[in-house]
Amino acid sequence: MLKRRKQNRLAIIALAGVVLAAAVGLTLTALNDQIVFFKSPSDIAKEGLVEGVRVRIGGLVKEGSWKKDGENSSFIVTDTENDVLVVHTGILPDLFREGQGVVLDGARNAEGEFVAAQVLAKHDENYIPKEVADALKDQGVWKEGDS
Repeated sequence: MLKRRKQNRLAIIALAGVVLAAAVGLTLTALNDQIVFFKSPSDIAKEGLVEGVRVRIGGLVKEGSWKKDGENSSFIVTDTENDVLVVHTGILPDLFREGQGVVLDGARNAEGEFVAAQVLAKHDENYIPKEVADALKDQGVWKEGDS
């Protein structure tokens, strides 16, 4: 009788473990398309970007790099050490301008350009994305009082 109770407990624990593992696996599979990693231009220069994989990049819009042709725009995002060529089709935020901080959501295309699906510009003169500020601080370009 004691042996049977132990076997029942063991079976219940094993079943609970299987159900938990299945739930975690299904959750991770469902979230896989929603996970977006942040990278700076220096991270991209070191690691590269896989074509079609969605990432978020941030940096400063390089002075003199913004070219606009109708709804098509191209510009360079920099962290002063490395640059990333970005193309975007659509309306840019009103606060978008050269020399300002931006965060872009998109993916690399077959030509090696970063195609931005979403462009986020800073919302006031004291804002720069934390990740961008950290990357610039690491390079000695950003000072704490500038944020």
